[in-house]
Amino acid sequence: MELTAKDKAELLRFKTGFPWMDIVAPATPSKGIKVLSENEVSKAVETAEKALSLPVCNVTCRGLKFAKFVPASGAASRMFKDLLNKNVIATNKFVSNIDKFAFYDKSIYADINGEALVDFTLGKGGLDYASKPKGVLKFHKYEDEVRTAIAEHLVEAARYMKNSEGQADLVITISPEHQSLFDEAIAEVKSKYENKYGVSYNIKTVFQYKWTDTIAVTPEGEPFLTDDGTVLHRPGGHGALINNLNEVDADVVSIKNIDNVSVESYLPMTAKWKRVLIGTALLYREEINNFIKRLNTSASNDLCAEIESFLKDELCIGLPTSYSAATVEEKVKILYSYLHRPIRVCGMVKNEGEPGGGPFLVREKDGGTSLQILEGVQINQNDAHAVECLKSSTHFNPVDLVCVLTDENGRHYNLLEYVDEDAGFISSKSYQGRDLRALELPGLWNGSMSRWNTVFVEVPIETFNPVKTVLDLLRPAHQAR
Repeated sequence: MELTAKDKAELLRFKTGFPWMDIVAPATPSKGIKVLSENEVSKAVETAEKALSLPVCNVTCRGLKFAKFVPASGAASRMFKDLLNKNVIATNKFVSNIDKFAFYDKSIYADINGEALVDFTLGKGGLDYASKPKGVLKFHKYEDEVRTAIAEHLVEAARYMKNSEGQADLVITISPEHQSLFDEAIAEVKSKYENKYGVSYNIKTVFQYKWTDTIAVTPEGEPFLTDDGTVLHRPGGHGALINNLNEVDADVVSIKNIDNVSVESYLPMTAKWKRVLIGTALLYREEINNFIKRLNTSASNDLCAEIESFLKDELCIGLPTSYSAATVEEKVKILYSYLHRPIRVCGMVKNEGEPGGGPFLVREKDGGTSLQILEGVQINQNDAHAVECLKSSTHFNPVDLVCVLTDENGRHYNLLEYVDEDAGFISSKSYQGRDLRALELPGLWNGSMSRWNTVFVEVPIETFNPVKTVLDLLRPAHQAR
């Protein structure tokens, strides 16, 4: 059994574990989450629309490049977990409502009844949905067509990501074994939607890099060996996608999960608030770039104090404890290091019991503070204060964010420099019926964006319509008829 240096470092992490996040407080509308006024919403939408209308390449003024980034890797097996486990309530609801699902076709489901409907939908003798990715599953049925999840993302992109040249760029992360399925699903609708919505799609599918896989261990902490004696490596979670995001050729990127789509009647609300997030990101970009310009030309104690207030009041950034004793020259360097960062504006919805991570104010190792999105597994359940913060949180993360990836000079940040490697976690999994422990990399919108400048904005719950289980497709947001 040969182990690489990477394997050995990961094995050490299993032994040492990851430090718990030092939670100061939940982010709420009183501190950490912005609830925009009507005027602020209008200004953000106007800013986004103006930026999208500018030429991408201009002799006198370089327009911004926009792209939509859609994590869509993996099979949809978790979506059908209850059906696969023969859950009686879920199975009965599925069977009794079979004609309401977009994938139901009376002609192919003829003479299939009862639990055989489940077997046909999920099994290889039928639709084989349990092994296919969510992106190519039929989500919505309209009078004139049936749309997959990826088709709805194309419709969305035409609505709020189309630039002045009529082009909408999409980067979709998929698994290699699903390439042909995505190619077919996209080819089926691409030309039709280009004609219908007056858009030209530039679509790129990318894979999660194999070298980001992490070693698996037994419950006792030893390398997990497969039947043929090789060491098992597993995908390191969506945090690995920071490498793919780092390669996106765009200034502004919208990120939204593959299953968070709705029928087209919901699109006006979705598009409006996506524009709000885009515009808000651009307004913060402008303000931060102005501060950087002033720091480079006329640094002073007064300017430092102004930036300190901005970081504290707008981004909830508390500076390191060592900052107060620094000279003006040292303060300028420290403040520049905080301003010169990628920006993320994250939509947050009111907590109504949906699954998802939450927004928190966190204490950093240097004594400062920052806004972070944490998953439950990152919160110490034996820490009374942390548990109370979790209980009193008011919002959760729907994974609906807009990122600014270029600096004040238009140069792309190296996103890997802003990852907190201590923000990963260890999870329990299984392989061929055997228990194992897996190493999850810092999540894409969690620790992988830990050192970004972060803004949380409250968005309407109507903009969040995930399909975590197949029965979610029975909700109004997924029923066009």
